[in-house]
Amino acid sequence: MSECLVVGGGVVGLSIAYELAGRGRRVRVIDAAQPGREASWAGAGILPPAGSHSDEPLEQLAALSNRLHAQWWEHLRDDTGIDNGFRRSGAIYLARSATEARALQTLASVAHRRHIVVEPLSQESLREIEPAVRPRGGLEAAYYAPTECQIRNPRHLKALLVGCAQRGVEVLPGTPAEDFEIRDGRIEVVVTPAGRLSADTVCITTGAWSGALARKLGLTLEIKPIRGQILLLSQPRPVLSHIINESSRYLVPRPDGRVLVGSTEDDVGFDRSTTAQGAGDLLHFALGLVPELGNSQLERSWAGLRPATVDGMPYLGRVPSLDNAFIAAGHFRGGLQLSTGTAVVMSQLIDGETPEVDLSVFRVDRLSHDSPAPQASKTRPAVSLG
Repeated sequence: MSECLVVGGGVVGLSIAYELAGRGRRVRVIDAAQPGREASWAGAGILPPAGSHSDEPLEQLAALSNRLHAQWWEHLRDDTGIDNGFRRSGAIYLARSATEARALQTLASVAHRRHIVVEPLSQESLREIEPAVRPRGGLEAAYYAPTECQIRNPRHLKALLVGCAQRGVEVLPGTPAEDFEIRDGRIEVVVTPAGRLSADTVCITTGAWSGALARKLGLTLEIKPIRGQILLLSQPRPVLSHIINESSRYLVPRPDGRVLVGSTEDDVGFDRSTTAQGAGDLLHFALGLVPELGNSQLERSWAGLRPATVDGMPYLGRVPSLDNAFIAAGHFRGGLQLSTGTAVVMSQLIDGETPEVDLSVFRVDRLSHDSPAPQASKTRPAVSLG
């Protein structure tokens, strides 16, 4: 028997497996496709600053996660030899309209109350620290957030996979969970193409696909995929030094001269394709801020499916009426950032400890109080979950 079975091998699932294994648990991870290749891999790796003085659980989770990212970077680098590219690059937030400027000013005021360093930038100061940024149509407001960080998603996921293996975690790719056999308020068996898997505890971390699995447990999760398209541009030398944010879009520079341009928010179901419209919009955004990027090579484009919830909060907690079932999903654009904190608080919950962040606002039944209790089930036909 596997002591803990993690269903889903994205950054949240692998982080939980890594943390549980570090606590001495025997852990197995199953994934419908290849672990670490969905939204976790597709993101830009931005770690926005979070307030250390907040009574909001989501902000507390973000602050905990940011502290842990710096620690995990060192631990994973030392243990695996893989540098995930964590660095404090700082970020600039821009507004080119009066409406965006007001929203940015409100954001800065909230940040100050949470003791996050955010400094207004004059146009002269902006030109000094980022001379390549020349916004088309003028600039209404700019702020500098020196503590914003970044990591390189593919490297981080590679480090997690190696770190999990070093801690004895068994990872099974191409192994979707198809059904559950439930008796006496517990999941006894997870049915997969590889066979019937048993575990003391089961944690579902399948991102945008978590709703389908939750329904098999009698639980309704209000979660849906939102496609995010990203472009990768490359230059022979770095053009930018800081992350550039404008509304929901961004430019993320890498030390090797590459720049990530993201991201769209497309409500198109489980469609990972990239589109000419999406690429065109992103290029228009990038060149409208940094004209010099017009000389870049368009190296590639891709898309990921972010798991969005109706209230903007992830689902973190135990499945009602099931003693050994847990869910951690619905992080939307914050999956990578919140992965380390999620791993710690979920591991604490699974181990019977009081999580250091209050998880009551994240409870998995918060939008489905009348859901029926799950019943014992027989194996159903195979269902593709990825």
